[in-house]
Amino acid sequence: MVAADRSGVFRILESAGNFTPEEVATALELIDEWLELGEHSGYLTYVLDARDENNSEVLGYVCFGSTPLTESTYDLYWIAVDKSQHRGGVGKRLLKFAEEELVRRGGKMLLIETSSQETYGGTIQFYERTGYELVGKIKDYYKPGDDKLIFAKRLGQSIPADVVTSPTASAESSAPRELVAEAAPPA
Repeated sequence: MVAADRSGVFRILESAGNFTPEEVATALELIDEWLELGEHSGYLTYVLDARDENNSEVLGYVCFGSTPLTESTYDLYWIAVDKSQHRGGVGKRLLKFAEEELVRRGGKMLLIETSSQETYGGTIQFYERTGYELVGKIKDYYKPGDDKLIFAKRLGQSIPADVVTSPTASAESSAPRELVAEAAPPA
């Protein structure tokens, strides 16, 4: 993710319909830390966008990082996709990229926390369809009637770096850029 992508991610978060203003502000704080500090922020942040010769549009983004005090566990902090792209494979591509990147970095497990609210029903189904198992539930965590759901997935063998593609590679058409494991902060 580069600074020019920030407004596109903000648009996606704001229009998602299930994030509070405080949650959007928190997501933007993590993005700003990534933009300022890169990998030193602890928040690996990538976008998938559609690019043509005149412009670029962010289709979705993912933010994940190493879980403190663990050897090989990572947390998925944020994944969000433009509503117009739902069920179009963008979320799957972003999640697959995150999994491959964390395995490349030595990760063996990815944890995801989400809300039990009805507005997160599609999100919960997405995690289940992509191989995540519900491993925990904390009742009334976020507020009364809103439980915290914890999903986990153990990940396979290491993926060679040359097999993973770059989130910064551009295409001449409106096809999405391929995701690549380049985590260098913008210059």
